[in-house]
Amino acid sequence: MSAGLPAALGFSTVAAAVSRLAAEARNDSTVPGEKMTVLIVGSTALDSIRTPGGERDRLLGGSASYAAVAASYFAPVRMVGVVGDDFPSRYLALYRRRGIDLTGLQRQRGTTFHWAGEYEANMNRRRTLRTELGVFEHFRPDLPSDYRHTPMVLLGNIAPALQQHVLDQMERPRWVAADTMDLWLQTARQDLLRLLRRVDLFILNDSEAAELTGELNVVAGLPRLHALGPRFVIVKKGEHGAILSGPGGLFVMPAYPLRRVVDPTGAGDTFAGALMGFLAVSRGDWETRLRRAMVYGAVVASFCCEGFGLTRLSRLDRKAIEARVAQLKRMTRF
Repeated sequence: MSAGLPAALGFSTVAAAVSRLAAEARNDSTVPGEKMTVLIVGSTALDSIRTPGGERDRLLGGSASYAAVAASYFAPVRMVGVVGDDFPSRYLALYRRRGIDLTGLQRQRGTTFHWAGEYEANMNRRRTLRTELGVFEHFRPDLPSDYRHTPMVLLGNIAPALQQHVLDQMERPRWVAADTMDLWLQTARQDLLRLLRRVDLFILNDSEAAELTGELNVVAGLPRLHALGPRFVIVKKGEHGAILSGPGGLFVMPAYPLRRVVDPTGAGDTFAGALMGFLAVSRGDWETRLRRAMVYGAVVASFCCEGFGLTRLSRLDRKAIEARVAQLKRMTRF
């Protein structure tokens, strides 16, 4: 728990809520119901990652990749992105094994977006070594006609103007979530502000929230984020979990504690993707569903951190996910 949170959000309250919501979430997941498809738009990339524990070159990466694979454990997924003619066929096969619809994945002549980064011993600290945009530099997310009626939309971390272009093509989606990054706050703030009037859920991390609101205290800044348009806001706090703010108040979700983090790349995108996938198949009012979905988002994101790139995330099953949800329930009950 971070300093400055109200006493009413004490650990016992959080623990009880997590236990109850995890139990309800598992019950919902076993009851057949409406299964909505999730549309995920974002970057598809090749990542070269260096950590104190090792180094891997040209792994599958990008916000759309992490989010789509995570969501696919819960719901049907359609993915929109762009790759070059150097994109390995084994990564296309990985998408297909997860049942991801690739009709919206553009293949263009040129090189795939490549990012290289290095983490310090404190993995909250990362520096970019190289960015090569390739075909992503001129990416325009034009949707196939059947994608335009998808009920659930996750706008991954791409320029806000492109996120708006996606919404311009949609036919009355039931739920729209948008993620962002500090770059867009600095270079495309007005586009981002226009976008926020059109989304149901805004996802950002604590440093981005501080930059956008001018408030270092996350809780104090939440009303300013709601004033920009979204009914629901999730502020990610890395290893300290996340805070949901909505009409019903605040919900604090702890992260699943790991003994060893191999690579945190994509954990936030994984959280968002799993959250959207669970939302698409759960029942009840949106706020209750969001709280439950955050449990699953936190758990699936923890698996992501246990391997380089998507190596661990792509080899899960629902049994492993449910087992870790049960562990989280036990760890937060007293």
